[in-house]
Amino acid sequence: MTEARRPLTDPTAMRALAHPARLAILNRLQSEGPATATEVADVVGVTPSAASYHLRMLAKYGFAEDAPARGDGRERLWRSTPGGFTVSNEPDDRPEVRAAKDLLIKAVRDQAADELTRALGNYDREPPEWRKASMFNRQVLLVDAEELGRLNEQIDELLSPYRATVRQRSQAPAGARLSEAQVSLFPRAERRPHGLPRE
Repeated sequence: MTEARRPLTDPTAMRALAHPARLAILNRLQSEGPATATEVADVVGVTPSAASYHLRMLAKYGFAEDAPARGDGRERLWRSTPGGFTVSNEPDDRPEVRAAKDLLIKAVRDQAADELTRALGNYDREPPEWRKASMFNRQVLLVDAEELGRLNEQIDELLSPYRATVRQRSQAPAGARLSEAQVSLFPRAERRPHGLPRE
């Protein structure tokens, strides 16, 4: 099953999502399912009232919504909206759209770097099978734009069935746990010798 993801183009929504607490809350909802403001507050490190505010902001811009009640229904339950989103710079982006996209991409990459740092710090405590299955890899490629685009599509297609927003826990094998793939494909910017002026 392929997950339909919408491209983000509204600069106001992207700036709202770029807040670190909102990104962390959305990540929690996407990876672990519905939660209350109190539950996400514990994960993100904010007060329940602050978490409630951030959840309302996520809902305002279409990233979160009310979830069906559980138990006696007295607690408000939130979930991420179906599908997810993508952010990519386009050549014809208006300056305010480009700035908002850059801000959000940087915020997402910063959180990804934090997650990687936490994983590395915990690596020696992982069971041997998880240490063996983990990969921290960086490769320099020699490709043209068409090949890079095709690689992006192939990697996305390969990862799609395993996304936590797509795969039901009942479909995953015993012992499955939340894991993370971090993929960045981009042409390298030219490195200039130190001391030379930039054009």
